Amino acid sequence: MDLTRVIGLGVAGNFAGHLEQAGEAESFKDVKTADARAPKAVFPFYLPAPGGRMADSFLKVFPLTSEEIRIPQDEPDACLQTEPEVGILARIQYDGDHKVTGLIPEYFGAYNDCSIRRPGPVKISTKKNWGPGTKGLSANLIRIDSFSSAGNIAGYRIASFLKRDGVIHEYGIDSAVNDYSYMYGELLSWIIERLNNQQDEGPRENISEYLALSNWPEYAVISIGATRYTLFGEKGYLKEGDVSYVVLYPSGMSRSEIMGLLRSDSAKEWERFKSISLLRQEVRRG
Repeated sequence: MDLTRVIGLGVAGNFAGHLEQAGEAESFKDVKTADARAPKAVFPFYLPAPGGRMADSFLKVFPLTSEEIRIPQDEPDACLQTEPEVGILARIQYDGDHKVTGLIPEYFGAYNDCSIRRPGPVKISTKKNWGPGTKGLSANLIRIDSFSSAGNIAGYRIASFLKRDGVIHEYGIDSAVNDYSYMYGELLSWIIERLNNQQDEGPRENISEYLALSNWPEYAVISIGATRYTLFGEKGYLKEGDVSYVVLYPSGMSRSEIMGLLRSDSAKEWERFKSISLLRQEVRRG
């Protein structure tokens, strides 16, 4: 599938403790939710061929890659952090009035919602797309048999690592997919409601308007929320020469197996494990 024709969306605040670690909780202090467990917002990170007032928006730049993360040229001291997540590719269903009526997840994979830490109450999207090579999605996506607790996705875990000067550091806390605050039918229902009704206020944006400006795309890549950081990851901002890994792996695999694959850093070795979705990105400047 040509992902440049797919709208890019993310879910903010869907893993307990992440916003506080990322220094983003202040931006959401005035965002009220009926359920304390609920995520805070849906945000855009890419709009396919936007029209109208978004024709010159930074959101029209396609940011996804499976190979690199680019440090912005005009912000050499930018504080960038990997955000390890599950990404899903979902088909969007609309009614005759272009209201979203359904989301059908078809694939899932390792995702890096890499972010610039910018202080102040700005729109979430302004921290998410600063040009090509600023988001990550694994080239190995896994077909979803059922987006439910009985499906194959429920048996996966998310881990992330950073290799710096030849040393591999654990970057995110190894977490089960089932540890998300909202997941499966509850998550899809919440996203659909936000796509139709979220307003442009505070850090949030009007996603329904963006769908219209993008000519109601048939598919969306949706990152469903970042996990918590380790102590290293919480302050471990990315530097040129680092290698970032996000690994989505079956829970039956051992930590030693994962670390062995990371140390070998061999594409041939990873290819032997078709059940793993790996995202490996080298950090580069510009």
